[in-house]
Amino acid sequence: MRLCHIDKKENMNMPELKYEIVKNCGVLSESAKGWTKEVNLVSWNDRAPKYDIREWAPDHQKMGKGVTLSPDEVILLRDLLNEIDL
Repeated sequence: MRLCHIDKKENMNMPELKYEIVKNCGVLSESAKGWTKEVNLVSWNDRAPKYDIREWAPDHQKMGKGVTLSPDEVILLRDLLNEIDL
């Protein structure tokens, strides 16, 4: 588990972002600079954890844009992906 805070000082109108990586589900890829695209279970601002797909810096202090999914949405995504002929 990783518990982190990001202080949004560059924009005083944005509140502090707090997140905790509750479970690392897996790494999808890694860039040449060491950033990893991961699937994690993340609690954002002390809320119930949700599944999250995004890129993370090696120390998990910086992140890219991503998508957060509820457990029901993950089930629907799994079912949709299973229907795709790859």
